[in-house]
Amino acid sequence: MSVTSQARIAELRSGSPAAEAGLVPGDRLLRVNGKSPRDYIEYRYLIAEEAVSLTVAGVDGKCRRVRIAKPLDADLGITFTSDVFDGVRTCRNRCSFCFLAQLPAGLRPALYVRDDDYRLSFLHGNFITLTNLTAADRTRIARFHLSPLYVSVHATEPDVRARLFGCATPEPRREMRHLISRGIEFHAQIVVCPGVNDGPHLERTVRDLAGLHPGVRSIGIVPVGLTRHRRGLPPIRPVRAKLATELVQRVHRWQTEFVRESGSRLVFAADELYRLAGIEPPPRAQYDGSPQLGNGIGGVRLFLDEIRRMRPPRLRRRLRLTLVTGEGAAALVRMLEEKLEAGGSVRAEVRVIRNRLLGRSVTTAGLLAGRDVARALRGSDVGELVLVPAAAVREGEGFLDGMTLEELSRSVCAPVLPADSPREALAVLRRFAADRCRPWA
Repeated sequence: MSVTSQARIAELRSGSPAAEAGLVPGDRLLRVNGKSPRDYIEYRYLIAEEAVSLTVAGVDGKCRRVRIAKPLDADLGITFTSDVFDGVRTCRNRCSFCFLAQLPAGLRPALYVRDDDYRLSFLHGNFITLTNLTAADRTRIARFHLSPLYVSVHATEPDVRARLFGCATPEPRREMRHLISRGIEFHAQIVVCPGVNDGPHLERTVRDLAGLHPGVRSIGIVPVGLTRHRRGLPPIRPVRAKLATELVQRVHRWQTEFVRESGSRLVFAADELYRLAGIEPPPRAQYDGSPQLGNGIGGVRLFLDEIRRMRPPRLRRRLRLTLVTGEGAAALVRMLEEKLEAGGSVRAEVRVIRNRLLGRSVTTAGLLAGRDVARALRGSDVGELVLVPAAAVREGEGFLDGMTLEELSRSVCAPVLPADSPREALAVLRRFAADRCRPWA
């Protein structure tokens, strides 16, 4: 029997049907009830039955069959190393603003994979271009009802799209209309590149997409991200404060219009645009459920609301710590610092880290490199604990430069733990204070 499946088991939930059946990390799943699943989506479909027969290859390559009885639709408790078993679909476009094309060598290997896979869009909210779908893909999307999908549109005018994508690409609305007619919905994004797809081009794109509502459920307007490693790429201007202000104001005008016409605000500006414009993000209710939270839209409002609701902590003992953040979130984290210290049991210091690896224009806390954090903190008194943004650390892989939390901890001579929201930070502090009883240094 040929062993070619990439459905490799990474973890098994303790006490799960798969663990009880003797499966172990490193095993590869070849077949479920006689069929080879292409991805996690098909796998979940195949294991829905009460009686499941698995063909598994062990780390030694030997195959065995495992039979499992379980409740209907119950999960087997398996986490795979990848949710795509037959290879990730990659992007064939040559976008002048592609962030991955602006990365230096030596980072986490996964960062260089330019995925354009509709399955990862459905499972994880990854943005895709819809430029590589086949007829079989469309049928499969409709069959499994893979909705919503997240689509990078950027422009609907062919000449503007060609300039942005680096090649001629199909206008996306035809593909979207076809799938909308089959019950699929979309969240769209427009990455604004000054002088290319802003101004009247942006107006045209937003209105073209609005014409597909309610099939298009939201449109995110985000500024282009530029690193200092743009070698061999066309020049692109960054979004500055003046343009950011204009974009935020335009989004608010569109929202007023679209609410009146359809009851949905539909268009939302990225948190970074509000920061650049010096405008506080709107109330949470005006994000219509935050459909593009993972795209940097609405997270700042959630952070602010959590801080305002948070009660200053009174820990079982006094604790001194360092809060690490990027330049973009510095004001927010300083607000968190004030709230933590108001209870009298915490002394915190905010350390704003300049992104030397990717460049000063990259201010997102989630894109901090471990080496930049280590360089900024090394040799200084960081207290008993260092909190870093959880978004900057990938489990099992570390920071984007591959440095792990353990390595950073050794470098700064203090435990380093991840936390993103004020609520997470408070939970980490309470656990840490309860576990340690040393006096305040």
